[in-house]
Amino acid sequence: MTAHNTALRRRVAIVSAVAAGGLLLAACSGNDMEGMDHGSGSSASATASQAAGDNPAPGAFNDADVMFAQMMIPHHEQALEMSKLADGRASDAEIKTLAADIEKAQDPEIKTMKSWLKAWGKPESAQESMPGMDHGSGGMDHGSGMSGMMSEEDMKKLEAAKGTDFDRMFAQMMIKHHEGAITMAEDEQKKGRNATAKELAAAVVKTQSAEVEKFEKILDRL
Repeated sequence: MTAHNTALRRRVAIVSAVAAGGLLLAACSGNDMEGMDHGSGSSASATASQAAGDNPAPGAFNDADVMFAQMMIPHHEQALEMSKLADGRASDAEIKTLAADIEKAQDPEIKTMKSWLKAWGKPESAQESMPGMDHGSGGMDHGSGMSGMMSEEDMKKLEAAKGTDFDRMFAQMMIKHHEGAITMAEDEQKKGRNATAKELAAAVVKTQSAEVEKFEKILDRL
């Protein structure tokens, strides 16, 4: 296992823990996240006033927009990690094509969402947004808070598979992974405020829903 993969999986676990904490706070408040105070005396929805030419996501934004980007970045990063495993392991031509399509679509989206957070003055890591949380327990798995994430064990199994076994496992895992991303994107469409973020969320729903259908058809014939 490479140091990059280990770091990514550690980051995913941390973001999952933070996301779970954020969901708990939201549930306790009984309201959406738009009105939450950031501790600096101003809410996120009132602090996005850069010129459109300088800001990749101009206009107002709220906590839901920030959390969407902070969670979707590592979610996409794991999808890229999974797709790269197809090289030398996949045997099905359509699986190879879909893996390449996922890399082509999601790598630029990661860069885009990082640019939003920079423009909004927010950290890429959700951990930094909630510094008071205790991350030392290590009890959170990859699925706690980010729907559809693969566990470290899942990733090891995928890495060890080849041929038709890889194709089938990749399709099954990517369906679950995509469905998680779709859930997160639909949540952003409902709770987010920033128009650019909501547009990307809509694109995620459309693209990944279509890919889920393709993966399901592949599984039917494998």
